Amino acid sequence: MWTKALSLTLAMLALPAMSETRLIMAEEEGCMWCARWNEEIGPIYPKTPEGRAAPLQRLDVHDPLPAELQFDRSLHFTPTFVLMVDGVEASRIEGYPGENFFWGLLGQMLIAAAVPVSQ
Repeated sequence: MWTKALSLTLAMLALPAMSETRLIMAEEEGCMWCARWNEEIGPIYPKTPEGRAAPLQRLDVHDPLPAELQFDRSLHFTPTFVLMVDGVEASRIEGYPGENFFWGLLGQMLIAAAVPVSQ
């Protein structure tokens, strides 16, 4: 019995730790590109493999940044999309380049950060 429990514990320790991944969207009221993203991508984002791998968290660009998040630099442009892995910035997209470019760029960000995206 102890052998089985010890084996299970050792197996769990050998697994890679699950990291917390999220996509921060810095936005502001009156931003036409934010509105366009909200119209084109917003409703479907959480239903996509990318949205499940990196759930969206919205921030107003004028509000203080959450203390638990480490950004490489300040947020000035809206929208800005920041991929955060375990609270640390992995990469970002400044601006909204349109639906087709957004998905491609986000995909590259997830690959570079080794974030698993399951279909």
